[in-house]
Amino acid sequence: KMFKKFEKEQVSSASKTKSSVARGIRAAILEQYPKIEPFIDEIMPKKSDVIIAKCPDRVNLVVIDGKPIFFNERDGPYYPTLRILHRYPDFMTSVQVDRGAIRFVLGGANIMAPGLTSAGGRLPDDVAVDTPVQIMAEGKKYALAVGITKMTSAEMKATNKGIGIDVTHSLDDGLWKVISI
Repeated sequence: KMFKKFEKEQVSSASKTKSSVARGIRAAILEQYPKIEPFIDEIMPKKSDVIIAKCPDRVNLVVIDGKPIFFNERDGPYYPTLRILHRYPDFMTSVQVDRGAIRFVLGGANIMAPGLTSAGGRLPDDVAVDTPVQIMAEGKKYALAVGITKMTSAEMKATNKGIGIDVTHSLDDGLWKVISI
């Protein structure tokens, strides 16, 4: 829901980081997503300027060449933007919602456990709480959202109720519509 009504005019400041800060962000992203390593130089070239754009609710966008590539809230985990995920889809843990959940997710709703445990859903066995995940949709090629798990996959399968994933960014939200900053 971070970007439901987001517009680039809400960026309160955008400042170039020192190279040491940029290296720290890059290292944090690599630590969080080890599978991104083969692509990190394309996504975050070592020589490019890294801009941090401060947004409402203590959300920071990591911007390179005017394009938001990752974001985080306070000092929380980094999430890739969907535009990055669509180009490099294999570095992030993936879950899938059934067809019935798609319109709700696109409307900004969080993902309820039954949307992941039903016949059209897909949920890996070993997902921990507070894991950033990409949300795929039954029958679709590209992720429709990113979010963070609110319970383990075992808990989601066992209880089959409640919020399974807190959605942070989805197709057609404010961040998706911002092409450059």
